[in-house]
Amino acid sequence: RLGIYPLSHLEPSSSSASGDPYCTQGFTYTFAMEQTEEPQTHQMPSFYPQYQPYYSYELERLADFEGVFTYRRIFSSRKGKPIRWGVTAPVPGDISMQNWTWGNDYRPGTALDNLVYTRQQLQATGQLQPGGWMGGLRTETLRRGEENALGYFYWLVAGTTDSQLGDGVKQPHPNHRYLSGLDSPMGTVHGLSKYPYMREGRRIIGRPYYGYPEGFTIWEIDIARRDYRNDYYQQLLSPPTYRSLWRALAGLKTVSAIKDDIPPAEITRRTRSTIYPDSVGIGHYAIDFHPCMTLSPPEAPGNTEREGERVPQSVKDGALAYPFQIPLRAMIPQKIDNMLVAGKIIANSHIAAAAYRVHSFEWSSGAAAGVTAAFALETGTFPYQLVDELPRREEQLQTLRQRLETNGNPTAFPETSIFNLSWDDWK
Repeated sequence: RLGIYPLSHLEPSSSSASGDPYCTQGFTYTFAMEQTEEPQTHQMPSFYPQYQPYYSYELERLADFEGVFTYRRIFSSRKGKPIRWGVTAPVPGDISMQNWTWGNDYRPGTALDNLVYTRQQLQATGQLQPGGWMGGLRTETLRRGEENALGYFYWLVAGTTDSQLGDGVKQPHPNHRYLSGLDSPMGTVHGLSKYPYMREGRRIIGRPYYGYPEGFTIWEIDIARRDYRNDYYQQLLSPPTYRSLWRALAGLKTVSAIKDDIPPAEITRRTRSTIYPDSVGIGHYAIDFHPCMTLSPPEAPGNTEREGERVPQSVKDGALAYPFQIPLRAMIPQKIDNMLVAGKIIANSHIAAAAYRVHSFEWSSGAAAGVTAAFALETGTFPYQLVDELPRREEQLQTLRQRLETNGNPTAFPETSIFNLSWDDWK
């Protein structure tokens, strides 16, 4: 699967009724810049006018160059004066790595410019033929992403426009230099990261299991803290879908909610994430989107983020997620017995992936995949055989989880239990 999943009771905040494989989260070529004592001479890139209409601080509270610089400051030679956010002001010699949504994020979202080719596009380009694989990415979009990143540096040091906040906000900051070369933080001649930071790509569909007839998937409602009683959902979802949503959120009361046909307004929702008996790791992060843009190309003047990708601010806790687990079933492909996947490509939805995409989760899932592979070799089993009898107890699965815990890779947060309903206090 790829991109936006269709609107359903499992993915009730989806921005598309039918799904959209072309809209994935933005990708970023990072770079490093250093503050200097003296103003530097910066030459405007020939392509800068094309990308200049995109760049912005985004929000008034973020319209602060020092804040943007220190947000990902990676080296500080000495302490400057205290500023907001509990950090010190940058001083000459300080180095910042840049990764900014309305800056060096590149956010294509149409069939004309999407980065990750769909299956149909792969077929059309011959990449599914023997010997035809060429990476599955649109190289022209990668090139534009590089130009966008280089243009963003020029905007930071010399730009005076702001696409979201208007005139008079952005001021030049010439006392900075772009770091490039093999001895630079990025270790490249051009100064950009060796690889783009990709927030989203293709995701597997897990095997059918009890309760997952179409294939195991981690969905939005498995992790989200969102206020689903908000009028937004009652207007967005059909009455049957809204009823199914609340039955799924009923937790231990789901059976009675269905059997007794309890109205959604009378159902008390579970205040925790879904607890998985095959958890092999944990994670926690907000449902954080860098949405695709509406038009092609992303830098088109007046372009906007895809409508509905960000939940309206009126929805309480719209971007928050409960602490969540990493189920082994999400790491097992449908048709390959001797393979495990980890990181962003596990079986989760577009919205769940916005929380499962960060490094701490990737490390945890990677450690789990390695330990599980070693365990499978030792015991002469395939990973799918560790979970094929769920929800009945799987003895070998329990042994694997104990080994992960012993290795320092927890599979559950403290006091995790289906009877523990106090997770609203967890931030």
